[in-house]
Amino acid sequence: MTHLNETHDPKLKSWVAAANAAGSDFPIQNLPFGVFRHKGSSEAWRCGVAIGDQILDLAAAQSAFEGDAAIAAAACAGGTLNAFMAMEPKYWSALRLALSRALREGAAATLEPHLIRQVEARHALPAAIADFTDFYASIHHATTVGKMFRPDSPLMPNYKWVPIAYHGRSSSIRVSGQRFARPMGQTKAPDAEAPSFGPCKRLDYELELGIFIGQGNELGQRIPLAEAESHVFGLCVLNDWSARDIQGWEYQPLGPFLSKNFASTVSPWIVTLEALAPHRLAWTRPQDDPQPLPYLDSAALREEGAFDIELEVFIQSADMRTQGLPPHRLSRSNFKHAYWSVSQMVAHHTINGCDLQPGDLLGSGTQSGPTLEEAGALIELTVGGTKPFTLPSGESRTFLQDGDTIIFRGASERPGAARIGFGEVAGTLLPARRSV
Repeated sequence: MTHLNETHDPKLKSWVAAANAAGSDFPIQNLPFGVFRHKGSSEAWRCGVAIGDQILDLAAAQSAFEGDAAIAAAACAGGTLNAFMAMEPKYWSALRLALSRALREGAAATLEPHLIRQVEARHALPAAIADFTDFYASIHHATTVGKMFRPDSPLMPNYKWVPIAYHGRSSSIRVSGQRFARPMGQTKAPDAEAPSFGPCKRLDYELELGIFIGQGNELGQRIPLAEAESHVFGLCVLNDWSARDIQGWEYQPLGPFLSKNFASTVSPWIVTLEALAPHRLAWTRPQDDPQPLPYLDSAALREEGAFDIELEVFIQSADMRTQGLPPHRLSRSNFKHAYWSVSQMVAHHTINGCDLQPGDLLGSGTQSGPTLEEAGALIELTVGGTKPFTLPSGESRTFLQDGDTIIFRGASERPGAARIGFGEVAGTLLPARRSV
């Protein structure tokens, strides 16, 4: 687990004025990593750090660092963060500390020439993602959706014993701003004798956290729970879009396939676990539930293995944009409700010897809370499409319509600690492409 150090001091201010503004996602205590280039340019992608409303170009600032921080910064000279992610955590911490000291109020603003405004930047995926695994870590989501398909037995017998997941498709993951066509596929109505082919009619979002792997492990080598977080570079916000009607027809017996692999969207910035250290919580399991097997349990996990990260969902339809209406919030949830922790997901993923690679992405699965207002997907919020809701424009929705934009935001806040924001992840649904 990451311990508090000088970078977490809530009294720290930056000479980048916007980083000190109330409600900023990117104060000096955060310093998340991403990949960017100037809008409208064809220049090479470069690694950067968010500070206030600015981005520090790490490649341009190489000469400002010494020792382990210089070694770490050199690994950020390329167009992805993979080389930096592959380093030992001490290098991640060394660069973060050097950045904190260089950007603090009172330090010489030697890095100022290497800043660009975020509004002038375009983002790419922060890492080359070789593999994507999506977990199912919210018991509230699993129970609510399970009731729709299996009213008498919402949770499968293994749910409380093992972190459930399926292997997804990394090729269709894009950074915030993704625009994608409504997927086509097979669906079967309950009263139909045979399936039909056509555009998905029940397009949904899934409010998730993404877990970016840092150092990998060799094939056949397990990552024990106590070491799992040292293999996690950081977290992002993730939307794993879902075609519910396609999913309902295809998911048995092997799980999701075409209903999930057409689009997934991540936020541009990766927030390190070190930045989130002040926002840790005790990880708990109800006493009446089965307790984790020994390889998924420890005193450290119980003491501070969870994270307090508030997550919000907003929608803006095409009509709302035309009318100048701002995005409308649909729900608010929190990662603290997760049934399985970050470290448990990583440890279980490798318990059979599976090798993870730097830049691999794990999804937490839809993060829903215990109430309807904390639903992380429309299938929950509209009770399977039976209870429409009304937008400020007067439109109604059960599932997404063409032109809808979904925005997720995430942040950790508590008294006595700096606010750590994740920025936002946005994606827009376009009409189906009916021709090949």
